[in-house]
Amino acid sequence: MEKELRKEGLSRHDLGREKFIEKVWEWKEKYGGVILDQLKRLGCSFDWSRTRFTMDEPYQQAVREAFLRYQKEGLVYRGERVINWCVKDQTAISDLELEYEEEKTKFYYFKYGPFVIGTARPETKFGDKYVVMHPNDERYSEYKHGQKINLEWINGSIIATVIKDSAIDTEFGTGVMTITPSHSIEDFEIAERHNLEKEKIIDGYGKLLPIAGEFAGIKASETRTKIVEKLREKGLLEKEEEYVHNIAKCYRCKNVVEPMLSKQWFIKMKPLAEKVISAIESGQINYHPERWKEISLEWLRNVRDWCISRQIWWGHKIPSDEGDDVFDTWFSSALWPFATLGWPEKSADFKNYYPTQFITSGRDILHLWISRMIFSGLFFTGQISFRDIFIHATVLNKSGQRMSKSLGTGLDPLDMIEKYGADATRFGLAYQTFGGQDIRFGEDNILMGKKFANKLWNIARFVLEKNDGKFGSQTSRNSRSLTSEDTEILNALKKLEEETTEFLNKYEFGEATHRIYDFVWHTLADQYIEASKKRTDEEVKQILNYVLIEILKLLHPFMPFVTEEIWDTIGKKNLLMIEPWSIL
Repeated sequence: MEKELRKEGLSRHDLGREKFIEKVWEWKEKYGGVILDQLKRLGCSFDWSRTRFTMDEPYQQAVREAFLRYQKEGLVYRGERVINWCVKDQTAISDLELEYEEEKTKFYYFKYGPFVIGTARPETKFGDKYVVMHPNDERYSEYKHGQKINLEWINGSIIATVIKDSAIDTEFGTGVMTITPSHSIEDFEIAERHNLEKEKIIDGYGKLLPIAGEFAGIKASETRTKIVEKLREKGLLEKEEEYVHNIAKCYRCKNVVEPMLSKQWFIKMKPLAEKVISAIESGQINYHPERWKEISLEWLRNVRDWCISRQIWWGHKIPSDEGDDVFDTWFSSALWPFATLGWPEKSADFKNYYPTQFITSGRDILHLWISRMIFSGLFFTGQISFRDIFIHATVLNKSGQRMSKSLGTGLDPLDMIEKYGADATRFGLAYQTFGGQDIRFGEDNILMGKKFANKLWNIARFVLEKNDGKFGSQTSRNSRSLTSEDTEILNALKKLEEETTEFLNKYEFGEATHRIYDFVWHTLADQYIEASKKRTDEEVKQILNYVLIEILKLLHPFMPFVTEEIWDTIGKKNLLMIEPWSIL
């Protein structure tokens, strides 16, 4: 919505909060059904009478109830901590909403009294009055914790205090560093442990505060070279090196994010994370592929308190008289598995459908959403939200870029459906999916899917023609009149059914589609059907009938439209979707 306003030369502030929110609702009503239409066209089998939206009033009630319950248990607090602050959007954002971009810059070494300290951001160093070293670093054993040292710094002489802390990496740089507690999460934590002062250097608009002296009021990013030059003139620049690091940017506006001391709402994460860790380690939750289990555990073991407040206008308002903040969007999304079913009421839907068995997600929201749904479920319902988590591949474009509508690198699935069909699109994507590896999208596999769907139609027509247009009975594997060819195709089919079931149970869709494709195209069409053209016996007709029925069942999860249509064409009355799976 904000992007649309910018096209008109307007901002949300020009409209005001109330009018802006009205505009967002209008936008939602106009475009909110687009994704649902895409899912329907792709053949997703959902109950379309049960759509939910996190801003529906019943859901908003669930969000408020969740916050109040966290509060009652002492897990919510409002306080000053270093968070990620977007200077452009004027809001806090979480660690998980940062996008990192490689940046080439300079790494500077400055004389700081008897020490040499290194930094890539000299513009944050005005308030540095603590010099920190590891308590076991022999190089600095002569300096004692709490010792005061007079030294010359950017804007004159200061008194620095020695701090000994085991968080210091003795192998990085000189093994000694100054800290900026108001603009670094790590520095803030050191300051908290030692009850140190935390003075802000940069304001909410990215400009230096009066502590910067002559540089006050200037954007911090624009002062770097001038500050370095001043330190050089003072003889405090030891050396500089080329340096490559990742710079954090806001996922919404792509601007550089400033770590900043700010008063926000937080949830204490340690007690919530401990419940999830226990559930994962005890085997209540399974990850597919399994490597995501340890990745999730690592995040949970090191998770910081969650900043849940945002200063944007659209969202669930935090129920408090302190400020006019809204919740982080993932706060409401974390309640999805049970809030959609009527929670906090123990409705019939909640009793029937919670917990969920399975969920799938991209890796980019594994912690943003999946892990948060798990701890929310455990805290509010006493049950895990789902047992199986499948982290699917990320579809990239041909150049290996992430598909993004805003970057112009995305594709509308409806375009692929119009060109090749929904079944071809589904099958072609599944065909490329192996072990969660990213997919470089190309239309070749979708075209292959279209040709495969045509092949399936041709096989069905052949079987009907072989039966004079009447679909006959199925075969018995124990028939005495089976030829060696009959036995081979039936044995191959049995093996395929077992393998496909195993692959689907392990969410290995690429393996499943490859095996089915090879059987249908080569074993069935190229070999058995070609040989059967010379036969007129009833046994071959029954076997063709049986193999076709079983193949339609195996393919239905991947190609629902063509298989359902063939199922109807051969005279089946019930939907293929509700047929028992082949080997059950």
